Amino acid sequence: MTNDIEIGIIGGSGLYDLEELTDREEISLTTPFGDPSGPFMVGTLRGRRVAFLARHGAGHRILPSELNFRANIYGMKTLGVGSILSASAVGSLREDYRPLDIVIPDQFLDRTRGRISTFFGRGLVAHVAFAHPICGVLAKVAADSAATVGATVHRAGTYVCMEGPQFSTLAESKLYRSWGMDIIGMTNLQEAKLAREAEICYVTIALVTDYDCWHPDHDAVTVDAIVANLMQNARTARQIIVEAVERVPAERTCACAKALESAIITRKEFVPDQTKRDLAPIVGKYM
Repeated sequence: MTNDIEIGIIGGSGLYDLEELTDREEISLTTPFGDPSGPFMVGTLRGRRVAFLARHGAGHRILPSELNFRANIYGMKTLGVGSILSASAVGSLREDYRPLDIVIPDQFLDRTRGRISTFFGRGLVAHVAFAHPICGVLAKVAADSAATVGATVHRAGTYVCMEGPQFSTLAESKLYRSWGMDIIGMTNLQEAKLAREAEICYVTIALVTDYDCWHPDHDAVTVDAIVANLMQNARTARQIIVEAVERVPAERTCACAKALESAIITRKEFVPDQTKRDLAPIVGKYM
């Protein structure tokens, strides 16, 4: 198994491949948590070794609630990934965050139900700091890259992560706006939590497709309307990712890289051997 991969890329709705990759190799793997969304496409991009994963699988066949977030992030960790650029389609809850704009959120609000978003349990307890869920270094890289390719980019915002797969009711959409939320999607919070536990830097590149349903001129979100913007957003996302890959620091000095240093509470001698083996890529250096 190759473990020289520096950067992981997760493609959301509309971004199912990264044609710019050269020296491509498809890697299928399983994890103690099951199978990822599909094979990882490993290759070279702007001189950096990267691994691309289509979040919803080939042909977009996996619902947000069905995603095996643990397997996806564990697979990235196994490949040696230290930084993840995650592209995601979102709805806007603000007039000034327009369709086709790019948002680099710095906060999340969880409105999901019952999703597993931790590697821990089974005799091993850890509590990572998550006040700042997005890596500040990667956020600047992504925002600067978006500006470089000419996209309209907003450098902060709160991402409401809803369960789906249905879009919001009007009451929900108005409620989130009253709370001061900025964008809404269905996938990125669990990725961010698991990436932090795996000591991987993580950033969301949010691609605005619509105004959710709060806007008087967009009170019915439809798949047809979103798909048209998805295709244009996917082209922009590719440009941003290609630009960002060059800018990701080779050495990580942020707190993400040491997130577990003071987070594990369970005494080593009490951790079951099987749990140690299963989580070796993540906790091995602490066990």
